[in-house]
Amino acid sequence: MTLTYVRDPQLTPVLQDDLVRLWTEVTQAGGAVGFVPPVTEDDIRPVAEEQLAAVRPGPGGTRLIAAYDAGRLVGTVFIAPAKHRLMLHWATLVTVMVHPDLQGGGRGKAMLREAIDMARDLGFKALRLGVRGGTGVDAFYATLGFKEVGRVPESIRVAEDDYRDDIAMWLRLA
Repeated sequence: MTLTYVRDPQLTPVLQDDLVRLWTEVTQAGGAVGFVPPVTEDDIRPVAEEQLAAVRPGPGGTRLIAAYDAGRLVGTVFIAPAKHRLMLHWATLVTVMVHPDLQGGGRGKAMLREAIDMARDLGFKALRLGVRGGTGVDAFYATLGFKEVGRVPESIRVAEDDYRDDIAMWLRLA
């Protein structure tokens, strides 16, 4: 099954609801996307609305790739440009997720390639992303050329006695 990608989709109420649903399902399945299960859509909605508020075409706006399977939203990648005037040549990938039922078949890798292509098309020279340690997902990103460039030990608290590293990864595009 091949996903369909939409760059800068229209931010309709339906898309917003679908994003909240997807984000909740990915989190509930253990995805490291800013929350720790158990969560509800009410937990995720304010964060999703804040993130979507930054999405807009043009310079300085966060960009969105929405991945669809048979018309259903099943994946996202946000491309957030750096804000400092000396760092405008790179962006950060945020809320990279694929529905749990579709993981493991190369769809996430294909979606990331689409994000990398979009970032190049937008003129960015590099991409950064943050990864929660202990998930193994850093190895996945390495298959796409991302390199670990830093690590903040035990800076992510996922439970009372469970702290994870924040891993910074970098991909040069030019």
